[in-house]
Amino acid sequence: MPAARLKGREIVVAVCGGIAAYKSAEIVSMLVQNGAGVSVVMTDDAQKFIAPLTFEALSGRPVHTSTFELKESSDPQHIALTERADLMLIAPATANIIAKAAVGLTDDLVSLLICAAACPVVFAPSMNNRMWDNPITRQNVEKLKSLGYPFLGPDSGWLACRNVGAGRMTQPLEIVQEVEKLLAETETRARGKKRV
Repeated sequence: MPAARLKGREIVVAVCGGIAAYKSAEIVSMLVQNGAGVSVVMTDDAQKFIAPLTFEALSGRPVHTSTFELKESSDPQHIALTERADLMLIAPATANIIAKAAVGLTDDLVSLLICAAACPVVFAPSMNNRMWDNPITRQNVEKLKSLGYPFLGPDSGWLACRNVGAGRMTQPLEIVQEVEKLLAETETRARGKKRV
């Protein structure tokens, strides 16, 4: 059993519609094994790649798939999910969700939570190499980075579309390690502010 390095941490994992959604299951499993409480939210397209039941089994919690379903609270938009979270991870982060976040669009649960997040939001991109290289996508990514949103990846290599190039979602272990680092840095900054 791994050391509970994330014990007491609350993480929201948002799964978007890309083939790399299968890697998100491994991410959720690793986070839980390391002691984190994980709440999963999914877009409609994500559910075409992997079933919510997979994430319910791995997280031990209900999976949120709709803005207006009421599973745990009277908050119909689930904004409370990010209020109690230490970090929100978008994995895979598609070109679509990156574009929505860059312009503040909130037409589904994931984009709504990104906009309303009371915690750091981290993107782990995954898409076709031409989509990643598209000037509009690059502009959206740079805009989000300039606003303080961290990006983990993407990596280069063999893609599901049979191309080779940038666009592969970073491997789950590396993403979990980066999440741990980001949480540690956030905690250090928070301690520093308390001393001032």
